[in-house]
Amino acid sequence: MKKILALLLLCTAALAHAQVVPLREQARMIDTILAERLDQLLPDQMKSTGIDMWILVSREYNESPVLKTMLPADWLNARRTTILVFYRAPATGKVEKLAIARYNVGTTIKAAWDTAKYPNQWDALTALIKERKPRTIGIDTSEHFAHADGLDHTNYLQLMRAMPPGYAKRVVAADTLAVMWLESRSARELSLYPQLVAATHKIIAEGFSARTIVPGTTTTEDLEWWFRQRIRDSGYDTWFHPSVAIQRKDAQANGKSNDFSSREASNVIIPGDLLHVDIGITYLRLNTDVQQHAYMLLPGETQIPASLKAALGQGNRLQDVLTGQFRQGRTGNQILAAALAQAKSEGIVPTIYTHPIGYHGHAAGPTIGLWDMQGGVPGSGDFPMHYRTAYSIELNAETYIPEWNKKVRIMLEEDGYFDESGFRYLDGRQTQMIAVGRDNAN
Repeated sequence: MKKILALLLLCTAALAHAQVVPLREQARMIDTILAERLDQLLPDQMKSTGIDMWILVSREYNESPVLKTMLPADWLNARRTTILVFYRAPATGKVEKLAIARYNVGTTIKAAWDTAKYPNQWDALTALIKERKPRTIGIDTSEHFAHADGLDHTNYLQLMRAMPPGYAKRVVAADTLAVMWLESRSARELSLYPQLVAATHKIIAEGFSARTIVPGTTTTEDLEWWFRQRIRDSGYDTWFHPSVAIQRKDAQANGKSNDFSSREASNVIIPGDLLHVDIGITYLRLNTDVQQHAYMLLPGETQIPASLKAALGQGNRLQDVLTGQFRQGRTGNQILAAALAQAKSEGIVPTIYTHPIGYHGHAAGPTIGLWDMQGGVPGSGDFPMHYRTAYSIELNAETYIPEWNKKVRIMLEEDGYFDESGFRYLDGRQTQMIAVGRDNAN
């Protein structure tokens, strides 16, 4: 226990200083988190969804999104056909963690295949099902969640053939269980997440500076690749290519900046530009997703124009309106409708497209709008919100800028956490626009 605590403190301290620990220590932390999640989260999740046995099957290089999160850190992929079985005994509530494999899957999931008795792997699974006699068997199929639909067709046919007589009718989709597993954050993960978001904020601040941007020379494409390289050089990874966009007074020079479906690939940054970045980093299997704004000061300007400050304030208010609607059990579509109605009543021109975050950037859980579906999202938008889940509060507020004689979109995204005490940002949020000029070169 002392070694685990020391390792946690080492990881936390390293993240706080925007550094990463060596891969060996990262692997130990990943495996520690996985073991705790399997012991502390999975039993209650299986109970609440009524699934006695959860069977996950993947072949090498075709891993399901769920099974991928259950592999030990030194397993970069599944091996041959990997079959994991989680059985919750109704009498005790304890969950057996088994693998129909010749060897243990890490230190937590034990091998349960007697190859001498059952030369065929699927026969060993059949025998295990007969021994445990589960009333319900969950498999990873889902109409609405790609994360929970990882059982491929070939493995599905093999799995159903392996079902003992009469057990096929006990097979149900485990999509609710899969989503709950993916969306729930453990206490240890929550202790690490704020530092990871802080590292993302630091990288944004570095990129939006006079040290990085040379007005009239640096392009948005240059800055995008700078962000990606900086993420990699810092020891992190990213789950998507960063994007940088410009809004400016000259509408003809930037006619596509407000259109999500068609933005200019590259644009030279000049004084007076309103810059926007969207980046996310990956570390210890967790992901961040952040969008912030910066303003390129004009010659002689010492501060950001008041109209742009006010526009950012509208964006912050929309964030408050949205997170104020978070409730346990309320669906993503219900939250979206209530937030949009309140925002419009306050004179805000809103677009909300917030999503869960965690093991994936666009993670499993309640979808709260898509930028092109403001009337609600069938399926994933109907999923209820649960405590101890994390979200990227992603949205924009459209505001008229008198000096520019045009509207701009303040596009914000910040990561936060929801539990019994309410919603809170993991590392604060942008409430002041970054001013890029000579004074912030360092």
